[in-house]
Order: sequence, then structure tokens, then C-alpha cells
Amino acid sequence: MRRDVRILLVGEPGVGKTSLILSLVSEEFPEEVPARAEEITIPADVTPEKVPTHIVDYSEQEQDEEALEEEIMRCHVVCVVYAVDEQESIGQITEKWLPFINKTLGPDHQVPVILVGNKADLSELSSMESIIPIMNEFAEVETCVECSAKTLKNISELFYYAQKAVLHPTGPLYSAEDKELKPGCKKALCRIFAVCDGDNDGILNDFELNLFQKRCFNVPLQPQALEDVKAVVKKNITEGVQDDGLTQIGFLFLHTLFIQRGRHETTWTVLRKFGYDDNLELTAEYLYPRLMLGNGSSTELSHLGYQFLTMIFEKYDRDKDNALSPTELEGLFSTCPINPWGPDVNMTVPTNEKHWITLQGYLAQWTLTTLLDVHRSLENLAYLGYRYVMAEQDSQASAIIVTRDKKIDREKRQTTRSVFFCNVIGPRGVGKTAFLQGLVHRDLDTQRDLNREHLSKFAVNTVQVYGQEKYLLLHEIDVGISDRLSDEDLQCDVACLIYDISDPRTFEYCARMYLRHFQKSTVPCLFVASKSDLHPVRQDYEVQPAQFCMEHKLPPPQTLSVVGRVNKDTYIKLATLAAYPIVKGVHVLHPAAVWVKSKLRDAFPQRHMGGIQMKKKNVWISAGVCAAAAAVLGFILYKVVKTSNR
Repeated sequence: MRRDVRILLVGEPGVGKTSLILSLVSEEFPEEVPARAEEITIPADVTPEKVPTHIVDYSEQEQDEEALEEEIMRCHVVCVVYAVDEQESIGQITEKWLPFINKTLGPDHQVPVILVGNKADLSELSSMESIIPIMNEFAEVETCVECSAKTLKNISELFYYAQKAVLHPTGPLYSAEDKELKPGCKKALCRIFAVCDGDNDGILNDFELNLFQKRCFNVPLQPQALEDVKAVVKKNITEGVQDDGLTQIGFLFLHTLFIQRGRHETTWTVLRKFGYDDNLELTAEYLYPRLMLGNGSSTELSHLGYQFLTMIFEKYDRDKDNALSPTELEGLFSTCPINPWGPDVNMTVPTNEKHWITLQGYLAQWTLTTLLDVHRSLENLAYLGYRYVMAEQDSQASAIIVTRDKKIDREKRQTTRSVFFCNVIGPRGVGKTAFLQGLVHRDLDTQRDLNREHLSKFAVNTVQVYGQEKYLLLHEIDVGISDRLSDEDLQCDVACLIYDISDPRTFEYCARMYLRHFQKSTVPCLFVASKSDLHPVRQDYEVQPAQFCMEHKLPPPQTLSVVGRVNKDTYIKLATLAAYPIVKGVHVLHPAAVWVKSKLRDAFPQRHMGGIQMKKKNVWISAGVCAAAAAVLGFILYKVVKTSNR
């Protein structure tokens, strides 16, 4: 909504433009009227709409046509003043003023015009018989007000209607010629209806209508008022009420009725509550709330974000099979301009046996989008109605977590992140695509049935890291015969260097990539030997993979096969490396092990007495207890490793 309103008064000399302005300000008719009033600003706190209002007078005696054009270009609403008792001034409305305004602003302008009949005290007859044909012919004319500067009749109303014409314009909403809502308005109201239809049954029941009333107008709808609304709709349009609830047709009719009865502000209040501007487009502030992103930070969905998205999934999963059919997915994104997910999404996330996206896959895709393009996530959360459904949240920014700088994670040797980005690097033909599909539980037989035209370079799914659920996002990089990676390719949480255990020429490529890009990098790396179901061969490189990893203080190569049931171990190890990176060739201990070590230090500090070492008896006791503690620590580490290898 505009932050101020600029009203321009034009008309023939002597019709009373200046008198109207002075009467409004002084609340009495001026005895002496200057040729032109100075621009007046009315403070926001004394205007009905609580918006500062500037009132500008035009004088043909003091201003030329160029000055008039400039004022018309600057104003938000034009009041064409005529004298009720002078038929000639009425004729000038269509012969001079409206054509001049349209010529200045262009034929498709959105500046509203109000016709103002002054000097109503001098005529017993209304001028409306002459004015109504003008209003029907010129769509930009919002309304007509008859008033009197001398008796102060309708003076306040005149400027209220002028304000209202700017803040709650009819033009974008309603076609007076067709007597129906304009397509853009219908589209916006249909989206609002879909967002408010919490159970997705095509009807707003009493609970949903009351919720709508409270969230848009901050007051509940009284039971009798609710029944009256439904009765009015049903009387005029039978299909507007069904099963004692308001249908979409009824919802649209209700707003048509509001506009026809001059209650444009009701419809505009609803539209602006849902983020629409004067052109019925969602505002940038609504779609993209401010988010503070620092260097080294990433973006993840918060608990509120996952909660909202789960609610939306359940709303559109009509058959409750925990998966979205193509029709259900289309319905889910019906409140968005387009479906933001292409056909490759079914290759990126877990699906059921029909290749329909499951709840797990749906949340995984949102996780991927939020990490890679958070503004797109914010936009689609807005379209889906996050602010309305999560009513206590100011914006969809509460659905997002901005993680701390990765440098802090490295200093603390562990991370608070829940989503890890892994670049999968290797020569062609080593099985990178199969490796990605394995993350979403597709073995080689299942992959053969997939549509290869929609293969994705991404795969995302949850993995367990020490009992905590994390998201691992794999991104396939195929640089061909080149061993150059871009700076963007190196911005990952962990790198997977994959080679074919049965092809002797593939490890050399991975070794070169490591030495060139990752040897001095802080990015942890894991070598993966794919196709382990085939016979292993000696690699054509100066050292073999295991020896290479040992020399560079890397984890040993992990073998992987996607034939039969896919083993999760490699994916878990990748996520674990990202969560607890290697520091100087040594894994950071699991938090439980770190805790035990700290307790041991607290319980058995090295003590000296006056520079003399403790008695041998105490030394032996301490040594025995430490040995027992070491056994406990070893058992814990054994359990941890065993758990992670499952």
C-alpha cells in the first residue's frame, strides 16, 4: 500500500477548486479566495486511512499546460471539479479534462479519477443524470461526489473518496462494463481460497471461515453474521454454498458484492494480507524477506519450515498413501505461478515403486533447494501460504536457519549443520550416476527402468550420523579428460573421489584431482572404489589406492556396489567426514569419546607434591584405574564404529 496520497484538483475557472481545499482545512467557507491554494499536507493521524495526504490545486490563471501535465504525472488521483449549476462545466469533463488526462498519462493508465460536483447548495436538482453516462463511458472514473464548499456538505467525504480511490482502487479488481471481477483479481482470490482451504475439500467450513476472518481482520466472525453471509451468497448463487460451507464460486461472488457496494477496502485488506500490491502482484518484500547471510554460512530448513511443509504434504496427499501422485503434486503447487519441480526431481529424491515422491523425498527436495537457492525456497513458501498457516510468524524467514561460518566448525572440529554438500568427482564410466542413485535406495536393476532423459546431477537423502539424522546432498561433476575444477566445485563440505575397481586407468585421474585441488584444502576427502562386485585389478599408478590414502593420511578407500541391496556405509562415512572433519590426518573423536576423555582428565589429573612424584602405591592404583577407563573408552569406540558401519 502507498505510504502517501497526492490529490490533484483540476477544472474550469470559477468552479470552486480552491474554495473546496480552504473549506476542508479551515472548516468554514473563505470570504476571500486566492487564485490558487498552496500545496497542503494533511498528517497521517488525522486522515481516515492513516496516510499522509497532499492536496494540490491547479489554476489556469497562474499555471500553463506544461505545469498541468507535470502535476498530473506526479499525482495519485485526479479530482475533476465541475459546478452542479453550470451545464457547460459538465460538458468540459468529456470534451477537455478526461481526454487531456488520458493523453498525458496514456490510454492504459491506472490513475483513478473522481468527478466532483461543487456548488450543490445553488441547485435543487442533482447532476447525476448527466454524470452517470460519463462514468459508464470512462472506466478510470471511480465515483462522483456532489458537495458544497459553502455549506461544507460532503467536503470530508470528497477527500476520503479520493484517498480511498488511491489506496483501494476499483480498476485492478472490477470491470464496470462486464460487471464482474477482472481475471487478475479472480486469480489472486482463487489462490487465497486454496491457501485457506485447510482440508483441501473445496469448501471453506465455519472453522476455516472464522480463521480467515481473524487472520485478515483480527476479529472473529459472530455465528449469526456467518450464517447471514452464507444466506446472502446462497440466495444469489446456489452453488456458492455447499455442505454448509462457502465454495470458491461463493467466495468470488462475495467479493464481487463487496466491490459493487463500494466496500473495496474489504477485498483490498484480504489481498494485502496475502502480499498483493496495487497491480495484484506479490510484493518483493513478501516473497523475499530479508535474510542475513554471512561468508561461509549455509541455509537449511528450520523445525517450523519442516512442520509447515509436512502439513502441506498431508493436505494434498488425498489418498493418504504417503506419496504424491502427479495430480496431487500439481494440486500442491497450484498456488504457485508454475510447478517449480521439473521431471528430474523423481531421479533426485526417494520415490515409491510408482516413482511418486514420498514424504521423505518431498522434504529432501525442499532441503536441496534451500541449500542451493534459498531465495527460491522463500518465494515458494510464500506462494504456498506460509505466513497465513504459520500465523504467529512475521515472514517465511522463520522457516530458514542460517548456519554459522564453516571456519568456526573447523576450529571446534565439529559442525552444527544438518545438511552436507558433497561433490562426486571421477572420470566418465566409473559409476557416478549409479552412486548417486544408490543414495536414494535404487539398485542397478531399478536404475535400468528409469527414464534416462531426466537423469539428475543431484541426489539427496537422509543418513544417520552417530544416531542423528542428517541430509547428504550428492552432486555429480564430470569434467571429462580435464582435471580442472572451478572455485564453485571446491565449495563443498566433503569430496568423493570415485574410481572403477575393475578399470586400471581410473584411479590415476582421482589421485591427480586430489593432489591438484584437495591436498592443501580443508575439504575432507573420501576415495570410493565402485563396482566392487567385479574383479579388482591393479591400478596403473605409481602407488595403489590404499597406499596412496595412507601416505596422505586419508581414510582407506571404500568399496561400493549398487548390484543388489545398496550398502549405506559409504554415504554414512561421507556425512560423518563432513560432520567431524579430519584434522591433520586424525578423525575427530565421537562426542561420547571426547566426554569420556574429559572425565578421565578431571578424575585423574597428574599431581606432584613439592616437586616429588607421587608414591608408587598411588601410581600403580592410578595406572590400574586408567587401564580400566581405557577399556571402557575402547568399548565405547567399538560400539560407535560398529553402529556407523551398519
